[in-house]
Amino acid sequence: MNPRALRAAGPVILLVAAVLTALAALAYGGAAEPLATGDPGPFVRWGLPLAKLLVNLSAAVMVGALVLALYALRAGEREFDGALDVASIGAAVFTVASGTVGFLTFLDSFNPKLSAGPEFGSQLGAFLTEVELGRTWLITTIAAAVVTVLAFAIRSWTAALLTTLLAIASLVPMATQGHSGDLASHDATVMALSLHVIAAGVWLGGLVTLAALRPVLPAGRIGAVLARYSTLALVAFVVVALSGFARTLSSIGAWDQLATPYGAIVCLKVAALVFMGVLASWYRGRLIGRTSGEPARVFWTLIAVELAFMGVASGAAAALARTSPPLTETPYSSTPAEILTDEPLPPALTVERWFTAWDVDLLWAFAAGFGIFFYVAGVIRLRRRGDRWPLYRTVLWILGLLMLFWVTSGPVNAYQDYLFSMHMLGHMLLTMAIPLMLVPGAPITLALRAVEKRDDGTRGGREWIMWAVHSPFARVVTHPLVAAGIFIGSLWIFYYTDLFRWTLYDHLGHEWMVAHFLISGFLFVMTLTGIDPLPYRMPYAGRLVTLIVVMAMHAFFGVAMMMQTGLMVPEWFGAMGRTWGPTPLEDQYIGGGVAWSIGEIPTLITAIIVAIQWSRSDERQQRRADRHADRTEDAELDAYNARLARIAERDAAAGR
Repeated sequence: MNPRALRAAGPVILLVAAVLTALAALAYGGAAEPLATGDPGPFVRWGLPLAKLLVNLSAAVMVGALVLALYALRAGEREFDGALDVASIGAAVFTVASGTVGFLTFLDSFNPKLSAGPEFGSQLGAFLTEVELGRTWLITTIAAAVVTVLAFAIRSWTAALLTTLLAIASLVPMATQGHSGDLASHDATVMALSLHVIAAGVWLGGLVTLAALRPVLPAGRIGAVLARYSTLALVAFVVVALSGFARTLSSIGAWDQLATPYGAIVCLKVAALVFMGVLASWYRGRLIGRTSGEPARVFWTLIAVELAFMGVASGAAAALARTSPPLTETPYSSTPAEILTDEPLPPALTVERWFTAWDVDLLWAFAAGFGIFFYVAGVIRLRRRGDRWPLYRTVLWILGLLMLFWVTSGPVNAYQDYLFSMHMLGHMLLTMAIPLMLVPGAPITLALRAVEKRDDGTRGGREWIMWAVHSPFARVVTHPLVAAGIFIGSLWIFYYTDLFRWTLYDHLGHEWMVAHFLISGFLFVMTLTGIDPLPYRMPYAGRLVTLIVVMAMHAFFGVAMMMQTGLMVPEWFGAMGRTWGPTPLEDQYIGGGVAWSIGEIPTLITAIIVAIQWSRSDERQQRRADRHADRTEDAELDAYNARLARIAERDAAAGR
């Protein structure tokens, strides 16, 4: 088969392999067997997982095409427009498939009698608007429809970036449904599935887009595009593998459970993923750039094989969504803590638990891990070409990310749902202590120096960083007064509105909270220290005044929290059923003390840093002034001597 036929057959191979694997896994795992009561019929039992399979594949094409366009293709040319068209087609299929899944889920959950009357319509409407499961698929369908229109209409960098963010966000609601209902509510499972779905979409969708775009890619461009896709695929493979492992741990707790039908399907999916990773690392390293003649046929044959195994993994994943795992959760929680958090109440917080309690948040574990890896890789690249990078910057950056991992995955994360004081401690560390270590690492400066500049009209990491730094939004939020307002204003708004309540009840809200306070603290410290490039730099006197005002308002917040007589979110902290530690109101008082005392220490350190920078700036200005004065005095002396010499010459010429 010639390369052109292989490219055309690639998506067909993917779809056929996925459908056949899903059908076989459903039959083997028993997920499509009739129910003893309330059976929705064979059409729903077989049609629902196949519709979910189509959802997964089309969503992957949508996201993968958009990400590939942003990272590897040139805007304004056929390759970029073609990728957006592929994304639009994927989003359109995603829209129809999501609506179908929503409808079949309604039939599967309530087993209503199909009719064209108003009663059936009202039941379906209530399911889509009032039931969480129905709202999930309604939101997904609407978001997919919006992406369909946007991907078809837009052709610019910024619009494509915003569309990509919306496309990625549209995958999160369906990821919260999990593989099997009882486990879906667990925070760790939700995050693992979200990361798994998004990374798999970039990997699979990017490969499908490459196959679709090959006819419009110039011969000299295919090697560079493949190399850049390989970088995305490698990162996606790491995320898919680790998030899949974390998800498996929540459903399989012993080796012997791999012998169950659920375990066998998991093993099939793992084998397909491992084979794809090994195959991709081998053939891309050997064949990238050789895209004509016989090597091209070999290359596209291997891509077709990879698509087939991607279909196997996708079909297995669709079947797992309907197959009961060997570990099952109790449908009804028995304790107040389990009802509120879906987790049992942890033991008392002792000194030992500060070192042994863990509740890993995969999102921030990946952020810390990749942050350290890419930072060290950038430092190594600088050193190899003979450039220097201060060691203290590297040490501070690594320490900051390690503290981020400890806060988001250690005892603070394990106890913050049960103790207000631990929640406040995590908040203070995120917004004040961690940025104080990350900002001196100067990550933006390192990236601009270490990441290779592209000259082919595409945008890589360096180009996107430059765009972000010089965007109008960045010029606003990096102004010291704006950053200070966000820093202190969000503190009051968060705790004295329903935002705090939202982050306790919704894990996505919790992730937003971590990101918001980390970014707001980073911006505040960066704008005051001026370590990385900024559009505007406030005079040092203004920085110190801003710090003093922020410190005063922050201290007042802590005191106000300590003086409060009512309990914040009483239906949460007051109803947890905790019998150890301080009472909820006493614990809230401790949390106010944490905000007042511990929170002021990083602010004081920042003030000291700004004062030192100011003094050094004055010294540098004085040295420049002294050098200027020396040059001026020397020039005046030279001019005086030259004038005396001219006078002497005139006197000699006059015979005096």
